[in-house]
Amino acid sequence: MSTSNLSTVDGTDRLCVSERAQCVPSRVLHLRQLPADVSEQEVLALALPFGRVSKLITLKTKNQAFLEMASEEAAVTMVNYYTSATPTVRNQPIFIQYSTHRELKTDNLTNQRAQVTLQAISAAAVHSGSMASGGEGRGLALGQSPVLRIIVENLFYPVTLEVLQQIFSKFGSVLKIITFTRNNQFQALLQFSDAVHAQHAKASLDGQNIYNGCCTLRIDFSKLSALNVKYNNDKSRDFTRADLPTGELEPAAAFGVALPPYGAAAFPPTFHQHTGLSMAAVPGSLVSPPRVSLQVAPPAVHSVLLVSNLNPESVSPHCLFILFGVYGDVQRVKILFNKKENALVQMSDATQAQLAMSHLNGQRLHGNVIRVTLSKHPVVQLPRGGAGQEEQALTRDFSGSALHRFKKPGSKNFNNIFPPSATLHLSNIPSSVSEEVLKDLFSSSGFTVKAFKFFQKDRKMALMQLASVEEAIEALIHLHDHQLDHNQHLRVSFSKSTI
Repeated sequence: MSTSNLSTVDGTDRLCVSERAQCVPSRVLHLRQLPADVSEQEVLALALPFGRVSKLITLKTKNQAFLEMASEEAAVTMVNYYTSATPTVRNQPIFIQYSTHRELKTDNLTNQRAQVTLQAISAAAVHSGSMASGGEGRGLALGQSPVLRIIVENLFYPVTLEVLQQIFSKFGSVLKIITFTRNNQFQALLQFSDAVHAQHAKASLDGQNIYNGCCTLRIDFSKLSALNVKYNNDKSRDFTRADLPTGELEPAAAFGVALPPYGAAAFPPTFHQHTGLSMAAVPGSLVSPPRVSLQVAPPAVHSVLLVSNLNPESVSPHCLFILFGVYGDVQRVKILFNKKENALVQMSDATQAQLAMSHLNGQRLHGNVIRVTLSKHPVVQLPRGGAGQEEQALTRDFSGSALHRFKKPGSKNFNNIFPPSATLHLSNIPSSVSEEVLKDLFSSSGFTVKAFKFFQKDRKMALMQLASVEEAIEALIHLHDHQLDHNQHLRVSFSKSTI
């Protein structure tokens, strides 16, 4: 194609956009507003998830390119998708439309070089055995697996198997999902019917927030080529096998791959998703908070937690307030008078109760492995006037506490919620307080300090690693809000980092 012909193509295609709202579908697509130094690989990355690319022409001086797909079906799928999800290259929005030309000619030297790049990428995909089955209209998966490994960071709202299925099924048929906890992070393995769908989902969702400001998706391809799911339950699901048993929720036994125990981030089945609902598009997130876009309707009693197997010799309402306060604003705590190894903890809302339960169930406190479940009680009742002094001391109202971490809307604390770990995040440290003072504070309280590090850019914060997760839990309870000088109190939370 000569330069004059390309100018003609450019002019007619722009006319197509300005004068006709609906252009006639074509295998040839016109891409505009590309970066000036865009590479052929970057252009192809936009198209390959939708099908095989036959020809490529780049007009770098005009920030444009033309793609000829192997089939009109692939071109229509690509345009339809990018109509609702604006494509980007290096965070720069790209415009894609049908061309008025039915095919591309690639006879000049510049465009021949582009075809060499296209052929090299295609050859690499074929050599890897990654050509998607189905012939025309099917994409190149570039040697990738149809199984994605998903990590959810900044876990504030619960993320269930159903939520993942709804989000990822927008990009293709989801066959199987396994959820689990590894390295104190909520993770999942998700298998598509096709590697092309997996590639498309990864390209679109990696780095996105499920909910506004939290629950960030980190997506990579798994080394597994398929998942073997033995049970259909709240942690694993084979959508092609409705006949599978629910099984016992035992760690690793339910799956055909080696997985660690579910641990603290195993969510119970309390968020029910209604079918036929579309997720609202929110800038910077995939869905709005659960009760808005997914129509989540948890039972009204789910803001109260039952904590059992406590150590009655050591536990106190204040202790539970500080620990559960890491995951939400605790309103009331009641240790049962006749059964002091049990307590009720009332959170501000059902979401915070879910979050606290997911992170603290199964953790060790005062030597006991505690169990955290949802209570049937809608609220924690305060003692009546005739109650004895001991019974009154076992119930506390914290609704007006100054130690609530999440009372300010948009607080950074929402983005820094992590499971209990041996490494603590210390903040609000006065400039006069040295490393030795902080180490001595913890060691004199009976804790073993393994490592310590101030933040380089902000000496008001530091990381401190203790001997175990259990010890870190005890230290957080004991030293959070400890007064360091006349007007500054230490803030302690769990860290996702290690020293």
